[in-house]
Amino acid sequence: MRVVIQRVLNASVSIRGELHASIKGGMLILAGITHQDTMEDIDWLCKKISHLRIFDDENGVMNLDINAVEKECMVVSQFTLYASTVKGNRPSYIHAATPKYAQQYYQLFLEQLQKQINKPVCSGVFGADMQVSLINDGPVTICIDTKHKE
Repeated sequence: MRVVIQRVLNASVSIRGELHASIKGGMLILAGITHQDTMEDIDWLCKKISHLRIFDDENGVMNLDINAVEKECMVVSQFTLYASTVKGNRPSYIHAATPKYAQQYYQLFLEQLQKQINKPVCSGVFGADMQVSLINDGPVTICIDTKHKE
């Protein structure tokens, strides 16, 4: 799995001009799934996200995780995180999981993340044409790939 985590002041997802979900502050997580992902990837990633210290403490130092603050999470599926631009100018999505496989793992990811952070997780609609709005806080943007654990 590949995620892009953005610390946000607020974020929302609209579908066909209608607001679907929103958060007032916390993490917006764009999630891409490849055909090689397993439950082990989901477990590792959810643990990593839930303990990621990207929120400021009383001294203004990024020292707190999502569990230590009154913040929310929103997850949006994004197969384009697996775009390959090696050949030509039109991205290839050969490494992205098939929709059926990706939807199953996306749902498992949402459920596991909610367990890890012990609070509801908002989400977009898998496969929908979504408009995502956000105000990045910091900006703080973190990329994590379960196949390249750094």
